[in-house]
Amino acid sequence: MPNFQLTNQLALVTGGGTGLGLAMCKALVEAGARVVITGRREEPLKQACAEIGSAASYIQHDVTDLPSIPALIETIEFQHGPLDILINNAGFNKKQKAIDTSDADLAAMMTTHLFGGYALSRECGKRMMARGQGSIIMIVSMTSLFGIPGVSAYGAAKSALLGLTRHLAVEYSPYGVRVNAIAPGWLDSALVQASFAGDPKRKERILNRTPMGRIGMPEDIGGAAVFLCSPAANFVTGVVLPVDGGISIGF
Repeated sequence: MPNFQLTNQLALVTGGGTGLGLAMCKALVEAGARVVITGRREEPLKQACAEIGSAASYIQHDVTDLPSIPALIETIEFQHGPLDILINNAGFNKKQKAIDTSDADLAAMMTTHLFGGYALSRECGKRMMARGQGSIIMIVSMTSLFGIPGVSAYGAAKSALLGLTRHLAVEYSPYGVRVNAIAPGWLDSALVQASFAGDPKRKERILNRTPMGRIGMPEDIGGAAVFLCSPAANFVTGVVLPVDGGISIGF
């Protein structure tokens, strides 16, 4: 199905060394793309590239180092060619009540998710618009769609990233650059397993609310990413696609 192929396209996936990021990298490569993976820790990046094969390469980089982002994109395009796809996936979560969340905690969350995603989308977006094509995906969250206790800083950052998706879609789409978001539900990842630790009833509550009655797999988000980046989604921009087993519409 050629409309779902990404042959010869180049993607940058932040936080792509593990978890959902790695699953998306594998799916993009299976669809014909090459991927450049970034992350803070070199060893997971090396391991990810070894798993994926010759279509993957990495650059060690922290998205919170905002002044370095223009040079990062310049380096990637000099070494590998024009970027067709950007997936803003890098992030972290911290379970913490709002009354216990400091200004520094909130600033760290916003810098990683919103400021890093904004700077990368700006630098990639200006190049993509000049070339008349491109796809940017923001990885948001269920916290962007409904309230969840104990993660207010994370939810604020992810909700802002979803808002940014819509605003950039309006600005970029006339120039051939589509901007969309994926909102993963509870997928089997280290981040989700950590959120279940010490709270055995949490998983039960989640499953009871999920119409499909199960936790998803990282591979589930890979297919969604391929679709949104592919020609099959050429008329899709400014949307959020929940990959959540129905939890965002369940009761």
